[in-house]
Amino acid sequence: MVVEETCTMHLNMNMSMDMDLELELDIDLAMECAPIGRTVKSALMRAQSEARVIVGLSAAINVLSKSPEGSLFCLMAQPKDGDSATHMHEVLLEAFCYENDIYVIKESVESCCLVQKVWADAPEEQLTKAENQLVDYCEAHWDAPQQPIVQLPAV
Repeated sequence: MVVEETCTMHLNMNMSMDMDLELELDIDLAMECAPIGRTVKSALMRAQSEARVIVGLSAAINVLSKSPEGSLFCLMAQPKDGDSATHMHEVLLEAFCYENDIYVIKESVESCCLVQKVWADAPEEQLTKAENQLVDYCEAHWDAPQQPIVQLPAV
């Protein structure tokens, strides 16, 4: 993958710099090069600590029906075979999210959750570094015919 090759090249280039500067750059670069599953987990944990996570398909649908503009990401589980009612809800939820410019991330956990935006005192939303990386990831896969499944790391 191009991103991994670029990260490796940058990490190798850092070896010739001063030790202090190298350590600082390697930490920043490691975050940029982290597999997307770790980035999703980091964003979820931060959002959870800030009480910005809505868990469950019904709860997510309820929140979205009232104020879709307050949501940033919708993490959806892999579809299960044989549960057509839940599958229909998930398909409709995914379509609703795309229609309202809410990023959809398909993940390996068996639940649905919604990550709300942070609206500090600024007129624009505030994104964490992990959330910015997820926005870039979602933008890169926005028009894909089938969304890749993100494997979240074990707890």
